[in-house]
Amino acid sequence: MEDLLCIKGKVIGKGKPLVCVPVVEQTKEKIIEEAGRLAERGTDMIEWRVDAFDEVNSLNAIREVLEELKAVIGDSILIYTFRSKSQGGLCQLPSDEIYDIHQVGAESGVADLIDVEYFESQKPQKEIMKLKQMGAHVIASHHDFQQTPPRNIMWMLMNQIRESGADVVKLAVMPQSMQDVLNLLEETSHFHQEFPDHPLITMSMGPKGCISRISGEFFGSCVTFGAGEKASAPGQLPVDELETMLGILHKSVD
Repeated sequence: MEDLLCIKGKVIGKGKPLVCVPVVEQTKEKIIEEAGRLAERGTDMIEWRVDAFDEVNSLNAIREVLEELKAVIGDSILIYTFRSKSQGGLCQLPSDEIYDIHQVGAESGVADLIDVEYFESQKPQKEIMKLKQMGAHVIASHHDFQQTPPRNIMWMLMNQIRESGADVVKLAVMPQSMQDVLNLLEETSHFHQEFPDHPLITMSMGPKGCISRISGEFFGSCVTFGAGEKASAPGQLPVDELETMLGILHKSVD
């Protein structure tokens, strides 16, 4: 134990979950404004959802946003994410273009964590290795907005992603019942017990899965996503309320 990922002085994978707030604005000005506001309030993590950017097809425009984010992001960890429509995002691009977008993020030195959609990438292990060689940390993710797979399938997905060399494993699923939520939490706990040093992010989405967004310290999910100006996924709680609840629960653990 204790061989944990640490970025900007924040340990990822132990204690109270870090709170990440996505920025899903469309223009460079709005992106910088919202990221600056979140950084100023001391938000643990800020996720720039590149798929929401109205100039996502221009690598130079993306570079310009990253350069300006460098000046405002401060001590907040920056997650750099292109979320495909098939994974719940706002834009669909060919995998080679997404690969280029990831490369720009890694080259910038601003993106602390780059989200790679593991099962959407043509060669995910090769891409993860390349991004890490460029100095970025990698979250490898999978989102299922239709269902919660059986427990053995969730375990297989998380373990396959872990074996890829990604720094952080992320799995988000949609519950059809409260039993689905319990199954996700149980597999989260199982993974955390087996691989306590490997950061894991899980969530059960939508209203039914809300409990999964605040219980990470008990089951082993190390980051939770809260809504800022706009939510990026169903079931996200407003960030102020989320931080309050996490603080109360953390005191009970202590």
